[in-house]
Amino acid sequence: MPAVRGDGMRGLAVFISDIRNCKSKEAEIKRINKELANIRSKFKGDKTLDGYQKKKYVCKLLFIFLLGHDIDFGHMEAVNLLSSNKYSEKQIGYLFISVLVNTRSDLINLINQSIKNDLQSRNPIHVNLALQCIANIGSKEMAEVFGHDIPKLLVSGDTMDVVKQSAALCLLRLFRTSQEIIPGGEWTSRIIHLLNDQHMGVVTAATSLIDALVKKNPDEYKGCISLAVSRLSRIVTASYTDLQDYTYYFVPAPWLSVKLLRLLQNYPPPDDPGVRGRLIECLETILNKAQEPPKSKKVQHSNAKNAVLFEAISLIIHMDTEPNLLVRACNQLGQFLSNRETNLRYLALESMCLLATSEFSHDAVKKHQEVVILSMKMEKDVSVRQQAVDLLYAMCDKTNAEEIVQEMLNYLETADYSIREEMVLKVAILAEKYATDYTWYVDVILNLIRIAGDYVSEEVWYRVIQIVINRDDVQGYAAKTVFEALQAPACHENMVKVGGYILGEFGNLIAGDQRSSPSVQFQLLHSKYHLCSPMTRALLLSTYIKFVNLFPEIKTQIQEVFKQHSNLRSADAELQQRASEYLQLSIIASHDMLATVLEEMPVFPERESSILAVLKKKKPGRVPENEIREHKSPVPGSTANHQEERSAAKTVSANASTDLLGLSTPPAAPTAGNTGVLVDMLGELYTSGSPQPHANNVAAQNAYNPAKFVCKNNGVLFENDLIQIGVKSEFRQNLGRITLFYGNKTSTALQNFSAAVTNPTGCIGKLNVQSKKVDPTVEAGAQVQQMVNGECVFDYPDAPSLTVTFTCNGTPQKLSLRLPLTVNKFFEPTEMTGEVFFARWKNLSGNEQRSQKIFKATQPMDNTAIRTKLIGFGMQLLDGIDPNPENFVCAGIVHTSKQQIGCLLRLEPNKQAQVSDLLQCRCFFILLRVNVCETLSGTGH
Repeated sequence: MPAVRGDGMRGLAVFISDIRNCKSKEAEIKRINKELANIRSKFKGDKTLDGYQKKKYVCKLLFIFLLGHDIDFGHMEAVNLLSSNKYSEKQIGYLFISVLVNTRSDLINLINQSIKNDLQSRNPIHVNLALQCIANIGSKEMAEVFGHDIPKLLVSGDTMDVVKQSAALCLLRLFRTSQEIIPGGEWTSRIIHLLNDQHMGVVTAATSLIDALVKKNPDEYKGCISLAVSRLSRIVTASYTDLQDYTYYFVPAPWLSVKLLRLLQNYPPPDDPGVRGRLIECLETILNKAQEPPKSKKVQHSNAKNAVLFEAISLIIHMDTEPNLLVRACNQLGQFLSNRETNLRYLALESMCLLATSEFSHDAVKKHQEVVILSMKMEKDVSVRQQAVDLLYAMCDKTNAEEIVQEMLNYLETADYSIREEMVLKVAILAEKYATDYTWYVDVILNLIRIAGDYVSEEVWYRVIQIVINRDDVQGYAAKTVFEALQAPACHENMVKVGGYILGEFGNLIAGDQRSSPSVQFQLLHSKYHLCSPMTRALLLSTYIKFVNLFPEIKTQIQEVFKQHSNLRSADAELQQRASEYLQLSIIASHDMLATVLEEMPVFPERESSILAVLKKKKPGRVPENEIREHKSPVPGSTANHQEERSAAKTVSANASTDLLGLSTPPAAPTAGNTGVLVDMLGELYTSGSPQPHANNVAAQNAYNPAKFVCKNNGVLFENDLIQIGVKSEFRQNLGRITLFYGNKTSTALQNFSAAVTNPTGCIGKLNVQSKKVDPTVEAGAQVQQMVNGECVFDYPDAPSLTVTFTCNGTPQKLSLRLPLTVNKFFEPTEMTGEVFFARWKNLSGNEQRSQKIFKATQPMDNTAIRTKLIGFGMQLLDGIDPNPENFVCAGIVHTSKQQIGCLLRLEPNKQAQVSDLLQCRCFFILLRVNVCETLSGTGH
């Protein structure tokens, strides 16, 4: 390999060539260590090193650092280079300092003094080097030291243009670090007047600085408006020959023009008629130039020309006061919709979305509806298709709503998976917003569920039920339509939910027809029952009890179903309880009582649709703020009145185990009941040194909190955009069984799937864990299970780890989690009297038999929350045996295969000081009592 040239530094070139020629990592490290030893000896032993040699050796150190090796010497030699008068030596010194010197270094005072000397130099090259170094470091300390010197350089009449340019950019860098650096008062006017500077480079740099300052304090810098318009006017009206040095492919100063147009977007339209007229003239000129034939066929010319045009259109949209300009801008963008360049089509659609929100240009945008619909269907680039969907949504009004909604529904069947969910939300919003006939709205939503049921969120079907309940004129039609939809062989679960709810409320309106008799309705719904998730089954059971009230003739059939699901045939406790209670209600209650309990849902209070809030969360900035309301529409439920269903919904929110088959539903945030003083049971176990979940290339990842499983056995352990991992556990004495559910949330199969359970070193021999292998492929939307068996042999300190690896769309993913198998799972609650408790408590009073801790609570102490956590931890809460009623005492036995370990606990809270005076845990085994004591105290701080 030929030697590398390095500014005449032959030794540096040879060293770099040697490194490149190394055949292995070991050879490279050996060569680097040899060179470091040589440089160190030169710096220490040779006091006659000249500037060239210092520069060469400092360059070598910098190169070694950039290769990834630590450098712990040579800093002083680099600082010495700053005092050199040679540009190349001073440049290398500043480069070394910018990269390697920390602002807390002992040499920082020497460095600052050298920089100050260069700032005061008459040599503009030295001043620029100093300014570049300050900007490269850009620390708060630099801002404090040089905050007074740089503004003086910027506005001084003696400063050369090239230095002013660097000073403006350096000041911008420091302002982003410390906004207090810019002085006010007279300095404001002097900085603004840099827009009038004769040097275009100074104006360009100053415009960037002023734009940042305006965003912080627009009123103080309001004087920049007239100067910016004046400068823009001179550029726009100039020929490309007038600004020869700043013309780019026949476009005069395109970068400065764009910066000035962006600067003006920080303010409303100018109040001064003269300034306003001049600005409008500039914008008209830019639009006129866009219609002129291109002066060059090169892409750089069209890029520069279009950059200025699109920024001018952005300013026209921002002003929103000139109908003529808005319509002209719309027509100009319409021409781009058929352009060969994909980026231009995308930008045109994006800008037209904004134009569609203006009352002056909305009709002009609608003229391009056919072209936009064609873009949605035919574009090869999915981002352009999505932008076309956004524009159709923005241009929709009462005159074209049905046509646009129908086109979007037609396209939805073949739409890219990445935009389906957003399209569903937009169709639902448009259908509701512009519905003149709510039968049309019902048809649209049911079509949505039929075409893209997986992408229909709960907010959408909640909303259609709310609207049907609130409008008598559409109830019979909705019941008939949903009944017909349920007859399809393949029926989405969301359709079953809507059908179950509406038929439960209004099935009587279509019961007169033999084709939809009560028995037929019941059989139709029940034929879908075994295919549904537990949450939907719970809703259908509520529908059946409603049928008992609506149709007494099928009461016997329904009671048989309740009997079947009220016993162990149903593995879900919620379904068992619901079926048992409904069965007893149907047997015991009189007809009048049933009619009262199961009467129709009352009308919902009218509220803004919550679908808008969902859309805004998915596309920030695309939905106007004033269309979003804080409150959500009420979740439909009936007074089981589906009140039981609302209760079930709350249960699902707090315990996501019921979501194991409904993989599209994200886990709900913890409820208030889980945020007491003992929030993070076993918090330290899961946070101190435990691996955190990570997934390569996964942008959105939900919170991972394994500590919540200390007090419960079922739920969602982890969830992100690709996968949901659910847990269902059961324990008996020293044995435990955990079922893990892996659900694929993507539209492609997960390949090379594996899930390995590993025992920590400290648990070997104390906890036996066996796990079954899982299928290597998880199909799209499918779910696989893995059984994990655990045996507690002896008291162990840590939970096993779960490592999940798979490949999605060719990208490897890895998750490192904690398996919810902590030692408290093997607790058995133990009842005892106060006399027995305190006798045993006294017997365990030695220092080697007790652990205790005093800690401060982070939240107000709530007795109910504390009780819930202590019981969930697995121990028996012993009420009324402590002389102080504010104290909590617990007892439990940990079952191991070798022996049973008794454990006693006492918590003494001080509510006034929000401090637990004492938390004590006593047993014979230090590991267990320290674990329990530290865990419970860790939840309070």
